[in-house]
Amino acid sequence: MPGGVNIPVLIGVVPLFTVTNLVLTEGYKTAQLAGSRLTQLTTPTERGMTIDATLVGRTRLVYRKGLEAMALTSRLLAAATAPLMALAGIPVVSAMVISTDMQITSLTFTQSNKQRDAIDVKITLVQVPRSVVTAIVGEAADLALAGGIAAVPTVSDMVPLKRQFGG
Repeated sequence: MPGGVNIPVLIGVVPLFTVTNLVLTEGYKTAQLAGSRLTQLTTPTERGMTIDATLVGRTRLVYRKGLEAMALTSRLLAAATAPLMALAGIPVVSAMVISTDMQITSLTFTQSNKQRDAIDVKITLVQVPRSVVTAIVGEAADLALAGGIAAVPTVSDMVPLKRQFGG
């Protein structure tokens, strides 16, 4: 990381400093053209993410509770945890994608004897659009990220980057 700074992935207000894997999936709806065997892509229909991370240090249980609170299905309770969620869902901000209107569908926490001061977490999210406005804002932010990253000098794709763990 530049200058020794570890930039987290943000799930709402919860920073994940040790993300080991982030998978973005996108699905597209197809429609058959009338009177033809041809189909065309009409609209993006689904976006999902799976994030594997490790919660480390004294704040690991606080971050676990934050993730659990955002996963609540009651919008009122979730909105109390993150006030903007009532309007825009959970934002996910990473170096790969910015996505608004996300909802946590699954959380898996694992602790082992090998690492008692850490909790591995697997988070599954799906996009649940709240409004056209938030969808446009989210896509604009994601486009700005892509343009910004493209402008930053980087090493070759063939050279592995050194990763750092810890907060």
